[in-house]
Amino acid sequence: MNYSESDIMRAFDIYTTLARDGVADKDAMKEYTTEADVGSLLEAFAHKVDCVIIHTTDELYMIPKAQHSPFHVSNEWIKRNYLGSNAVNADIYLLYFVTLVLFGSFFDRYNSQEPTLDFLPLVDWLTEVNERITYLQSHDEEELIEKEEEFTYNWRAIIDKWEDMDDIKESAKRQRGRTISRLSFIHTVKNFLIKEGLLTDIGNNEVNITEKANVIIQRYFMDVTHNNNIFEFIYADEEETNDGNDT
Repeated sequence: MNYSESDIMRAFDIYTTLARDGVADKDAMKEYTTEADVGSLLEAFAHKVDCVIIHTTDELYMIPKAQHSPFHVSNEWIKRNYLGSNAVNADIYLLYFVTLVLFGSFFDRYNSQEPTLDFLPLVDWLTEVNERITYLQSHDEEELIEKEEEFTYNWRAIIDKWEDMDDIKESAKRQRGRTISRLSFIHTVKNFLIKEGLLTDIGNNEVNITEKANVIIQRYFMDVTHNNNIFEFIYADEEETNDGNDT
């Protein structure tokens, strides 16, 4: 397909902004959605670096779709900037798991295509994670190993790391400090997601997901080919309870 020089240059300008910042303004979003050639070129540029283009009502984003994409935030970067110099891979696994539970809370455990909550208190987020960890603990080790191979999530490391965090003996004041309590870890994940533009702190220890997060969850997390049925596993006990109530 032949593209005009002006469309190529405009698409490349927008792509450069997305590659640098991960986000472009409303004018770029309008060009992407209304100018077919510009949009097609942007999709092609993003595909070359294993990314996809998504948009909200006001902004345009380029997000990674493959683990080897150069636009992924590396595990080492997360460790260095959020988890501390002593962080190990188990901390990364737990951060991803806590994020999955957060999004699941807003989307009725991924049963709804639209958010079912306006906000989530941090204590409720903590409770949800506790419940999911307890469910993981109900599986024997052999089953967890099997599920680790299926989903490429280290479930045993997630359980062990969460259990190592003592949220009972520490005072509320210390939990907000540099401790490794469960609530402190929730705060760490919250700060990371805010930095990534996926979460908003609305005060009173409550958070809400952003429009960017909403679009990503609806487009990818709800896609079975993308999530590999991982939600069916971590929420299987809830599904069994609901099925029992329906009979």
